[in-house]
Amino acid sequence: MLCALDNIYKYYNGSPILEDICLVINEGERVGLVGANGCGKTTLLSIITQKAGYDTSPDGKGSLSFGSGVRIGYLEQGVGLSAECSIAEEMRKPFAALDSEFERITQLQSQLSSLSGNELEEAESEYSKLLSHYENNDGYIIDVKIKTILNGMGFRGFDLERSVNSLSGGERTRLALAKLLLEEPSLLILDEPTNHLDLETMQWLEDYLLEYKGAILTVSHNRYFLDKVCKRICEIENRQLKSYTGNYSAFLKLKKAEVERQQKLYEAEQAKIKELQYFIDKNRASATSAKAAKSKQHMLDRIEENAQQKPVTYHKAAKIRLEYDIEPPKEVFEADGIDISVDNGKRVLLDSFSLNVRRGDRVGIIGSNGAGKSTILKTIQGINPHSKGKINWAQNVRIAYFDQKNEQLDINSTVIEEVHRRYPRMTDLQVRSLLGSVLLSGESVFKRVGVISGGEKTKLSFALMMLRRGNVLILDEPTNHLDIPTKEVLEDALSEYTGTIIFVSHDRYLLNKIATRIVEISDGAAKEYKGNYDDYLVQKQLETEEALKSAVTEPQPKEKKLYRNKSQRAQDVKRKQEIKALEDKIASLENEISELESLICSPETASDYVKMSQACTALESKKSELNDSMDLWLEMQE
Repeated sequence: MLCALDNIYKYYNGSPILEDICLVINEGERVGLVGANGCGKTTLLSIITQKAGYDTSPDGKGSLSFGSGVRIGYLEQGVGLSAECSIAEEMRKPFAALDSEFERITQLQSQLSSLSGNELEEAESEYSKLLSHYENNDGYIIDVKIKTILNGMGFRGFDLERSVNSLSGGERTRLALAKLLLEEPSLLILDEPTNHLDLETMQWLEDYLLEYKGAILTVSHNRYFLDKVCKRICEIENRQLKSYTGNYSAFLKLKKAEVERQQKLYEAEQAKIKELQYFIDKNRASATSAKAAKSKQHMLDRIEENAQQKPVTYHKAAKIRLEYDIEPPKEVFEADGIDISVDNGKRVLLDSFSLNVRRGDRVGIIGSNGAGKSTILKTIQGINPHSKGKINWAQNVRIAYFDQKNEQLDINSTVIEEVHRRYPRMTDLQVRSLLGSVLLSGESVFKRVGVISGGEKTKLSFALMMLRRGNVLILDEPTNHLDIPTKEVLEDALSEYTGTIIFVSHDRYLLNKIATRIVEISDGAAKEYKGNYDDYLVQKQLETEEALKSAVTEPQPKEKKLYRNKSQRAQDVKRKQEIKALEDKIASLENEISELESLICSPETASDYVKMSQACTALESKKSELNDSMDLWLEMQE
């Protein structure tokens, strides 16, 4: 057992937030914590990490306990790092104790030759213990660990001497997560770990966590992540926690079956109550059956005392309905060879982008952060300029645009004023009704747009989109900031929508449910795949297998014999010589890498930090050189 909560309560201003919470997390478990926004998930994490206290039950019970030697690592939303530190310095902090240990090892190493007698014996004993501990804790491969995790978390090619202060908010969040992974706590607690991650980094993190030795407790609205990583789902509903075995998809099935079972029990019980009440009412006044009526009343009282509660969903669902008035044309949009750029054309992200969209298409655009996805959406609408190619929108197209940064909203307006500003003919009652349908009600409608949460801004934007009645939806990360129930409502609305959708998303559940085509942006180019996200993965896997098969087994096609002049023949000879020299270099590098790997595994190197450090550095250098050489060799084959 790593952590156990028993009979935990939490009150705010006298109102219960959590009631009778019982949870045990064991070694190696993968637990996902789900529930509607505001249900108390982050509060529960704060209690477990002892950043917040807890209250006891009405009878004074309640406890939080930990197993012996448990180390907890906690990634909070919006966590801060030391702004004045560099990336390298932050990544080194988890190894401060090992670095101090190594300094002492080095110090002892230099002293051993000058000591004798008891002093030598004591120094050798200390040296041996420290060295053994250092080796057992992978002290010699700290740099390799740091580089591996930084690369996986999207920092490949970054200047590691850059200050944390110079990083964007998303980069800081990724860096904080990278640092936490290096700490390797026995219980890793994550609050929305996939926020700010692109698909490639999400996939790397999921694969890393699958191999993680410790236990994991994570809050996430990323259903694909919960499916892949978690083996148990805990749901907070109506202030209480219930555990379900399996991943998120299994939880949905179990939850559905549970609600259906509860509904049947409730209906059967209500029918029994109705039957008893009818008998009592009919026979109460009768002299011959009054005794039986009294007996039935006792039975009814016992049933009502322990009556089943009517099953309720844990979240009042938003209502999103996307419709249009003007029938969209058959051929909606065409982009032919346009450039996608930022900074007023100074930085080109895609030199030539083409896309053809027809009525009913649902095009999902994916790619790494900074690849140009959002810029594509802005360019095809004319928000961003382009200097070449052409963009053609058909007549009768009415675009409704969702911008993930909500730049179209006036931050100084109140929520209700923002709707009135766009649609002044609507009455207050109509506006309040519209906002209520997306769960914006009460005092929240009088708050300034600049102070409401990201989820509330998203709901406001979709309320405005409903009024826009566009026959083409252009959506940039529409599920960001939404909890799972609202995501599901939005997905259903988009599934029922009969117009055209062009959208950017990292939400793989959304991509699977909505997309009919996937456009991948990678290395400054766009490639199209038919189907949803899972279909895209299958096609990518086939591409990889075909490329490997082609490289290994397929003979090179014979070149047609064309007349080559003397200069061309000389260039051919030179090129073949360069390829041969490169192949010799690759073979040599592979031998050197093999020798270095053997050296690192040898006992002699393991006991000598200097040799180990030099060998690890050399190995990384040779592997990098080999990768560059292989890339060059492939280019020369073209």
